[in-house]
Amino acid sequence: MTDPLPDLTDDDRARHAWQMTVDGVGEAGQRRLKGATVLVARVGGVGGCTAQQLAAAGVGRLILMHGGELRSDDLNRQVLMTSAALGTSRVECAAATLRALNPNIRIEVVPQHPTLEVVLRHAAEADVVVSAAPLFDERHALHDAAAAYGIPCVEAAMFEMEGYVTTVHPPHTPRYRDWCPGQPAWWTRRFPVFGAVAGTIGSLAAVEVIKLLANLGVPLYGRLLAIDFRQGRARQVRLPG
Repeated sequence: MTDPLPDLTDDDRARHAWQMTVDGVGEAGQRRLKGATVLVARVGGVGGCTAQQLAAAGVGRLILMHGGELRSDDLNRQVLMTSAALGTSRVECAAATLRALNPNIRIEVVPQHPTLEVVLRHAAEADVVVSAAPLFDERHALHDAAAAYGIPCVEAAMFEMEGYVTTVHPPHTPRYRDWCPGQPAWWTRRFPVFGAVAGTIGSLAAVEVIKLLANLGVPLYGRLLAIDFRQGRARQVRLPG
């Protein structure tokens, strides 16, 4: 996080006036958000909504990590993308959308999928990492890099009509590998997804990031917030380790 924290402009104060009235935020909390850097990988259905909400909240710098080109079957959930961008870089399209939403923040793109080498290079500049990747080796890379730098990693995922969010920050919490050592047997690369489910989980992840950066409330340390959208139920699961 930037030290000293950046001052707010008149436009910052006007843009974020409503959220600055949240108990515990004020100008100091908004300056912490403005001075922060968050790495989001990837920026599809879940991570794209996380990045969208962080940009709207005024997080000063976002590093977006996502490889590949946009396909038609991405568009039911990847809300930062546009039909006009089909066949072009996903991450560049996401960045353009966020710059249009909030031109006051810095958006940097990494047009690669997360590997440990790539994540280590960029997480060194981050205050928080968001793990929203679909592959388990990518998630392990994100968590391992965050742990290497001693920064929290917000874990957000969904499958079909279920989703979960937690914050992993050893030694305050168990490591991700303690409760998710590998790919579950039931998992498939092409998984069932509604954009509304992915977007809800992504927004909850953004709330966790905002809490961490602005020192609000209690992070989901050692607790997994699990939501069953089909039944309309939410519960907390204590994580092992």
